[in-house]
Amino acid sequence: MTKSAYFSSDAPIILGKVKPCIGWSVGYAAIIETLGLQVPIPLKTVMVAEKNQQMETDDFKVLPNRYLPQDDPSLSKEKALYNHLVFALKYEGVNLLFFAKLYFFLKPEEILKLVLTEPSGQYSRRIWFLLEWTTGQVIAGKEDLSKKSYVKVIDDRLQYAVTGIKSPRHMVINNLPGTSQFCPLIQKSAKLEAHIASNYIGMHRELVRGFRKDIIQRTSAFLLLKDSKASFTIEGESPKSKRASRWGNAIGQAGQYELSKEEFIRLQQLVIENTRFIDMGLRKKGGFVGEHDRYSGEPIPEHISAREKDLEILIEGLVETSRLLIAEKFNPVLAAAAIAFGFVFIHPFEDGNGRIHRYLIHHILAKKKFSDQGIIFPVSSSILDHIDDYRKVLETYSRPLLDFVDWKQTSDHNVQVTNETLDYYRFFDATPQAEFLFDCVKETIEKIIPNEINFLANYDLFKHYLEEEFEMPDKLISMIVRFLEQNNGVLSKRAKAKEFKELTDSEVKAIETQYKSIFNSQAELGEI
Repeated sequence: MTKSAYFSSDAPIILGKVKPCIGWSVGYAAIIETLGLQVPIPLKTVMVAEKNQQMETDDFKVLPNRYLPQDDPSLSKEKALYNHLVFALKYEGVNLLFFAKLYFFLKPEEILKLVLTEPSGQYSRRIWFLLEWTTGQVIAGKEDLSKKSYVKVIDDRLQYAVTGIKSPRHMVINNLPGTSQFCPLIQKSAKLEAHIASNYIGMHRELVRGFRKDIIQRTSAFLLLKDSKASFTIEGESPKSKRASRWGNAIGQAGQYELSKEEFIRLQQLVIENTRFIDMGLRKKGGFVGEHDRYSGEPIPEHISAREKDLEILIEGLVETSRLLIAEKFNPVLAAAAIAFGFVFIHPFEDGNGRIHRYLIHHILAKKKFSDQGIIFPVSSSILDHIDDYRKVLETYSRPLLDFVDWKQTSDHNVQVTNETLDYYRFFDATPQAEFLFDCVKETIEKIIPNEINFLANYDLFKHYLEEEFEMPDKLISMIVRFLEQNNGVLSKRAKAKEFKELTDSEVKAIETQYKSIFNSQAELGEI
């Protein structure tokens, strides 16, 4: 198969990805490869098959050959480019990073020809708006429109959007879920749509409805500490109980304070106990996540942080976008994913980024009133249970980024970024992160919270039994429950010989039987 074209290619590989069938590269991927734009390949690459076939893989969406955009030498290059951009907007959605990079690749006269291809057409208007919005530049020679109906910038059949505001110059509704300083986008997927349809907010409220208020309060306190410890464990730390409790208290206040640069610094001060070796506040030098060569000390980055000179802009944009998403009818989990993962990708501090990143999940969920009755979502516990998936979802962003960041080693074995990288941190596809976070929220509601509520309810029943039958004090009750839990409902020989030597063999047997009867019960949640 051969085809003379400006952008379409029938090569079996596109930007390092092997095509699942014979066909053409089109849309964003074709333009990125042909022009050599410094843009990662879209997570889901769209192509057109040679034959009339349609399918979808993890990496590709394949459309039948009738979808192939016109792209041949009978057209001007600008018209061919326009056709591929129309295809991309129709079937791939908006890629903000792409438009930011495209603007500065093309010459001013090429940009003007591009947006004048169909001057008042809906796709021309969207392309025009996106080129100006992502760069803050005004295309010279393009006059404001009038007397046209407004069109939405984001096709909300493909991506999640906000209500939006009108841009009279372009006659479009800017329904992008963010600001030009920070705007992650999330693709609609079958997985996300299924999660949203499950109505986890309703499930959570139904879950806690049948329990006493004191059990709910005790569960919340326990989950706060559990989440705090899990968040430290994810970072490879084992904090003292006092430090974990202090951070747990901070998590418990999530949603009470408005986000700002100062609030982030306050949170860092709560996370970092010993500041002797850390320069607190926004970084004043480069940063990375990774290792150092054991012999030379050379950095081996797994993730390169945003440049220090871009941090003020990015944090301001993140804060403004969080306010927009909180005010809008935008799904709470999607909003939490965009803000929290955006923060950890920026990595504005020398230390404390990971824990604040997970705090932001709590903050957005609380602000969006995702939970009630004071229960915090212990998402860090779920993340810890799926730590390999968590690392993979972070790498989904970080690894492709490494190819587009130029850096050199500094005298203190840090990294200094030497090219412009701002756009990579303000515009990215947060779909994998949103899917992962929704999985964690689902597990938290269906498993982690019910398990903790059940445990406390069962503990109270067992405690009542021990008090009535043996007049056992609280300290010993706590100890015997812990021993039984650790040994599958059986007291060890050591425990019977030491801490509980006063119990007879028949009493021990009765206690073990009662423990198994209560804690192994399959009673309905609301009946306890």
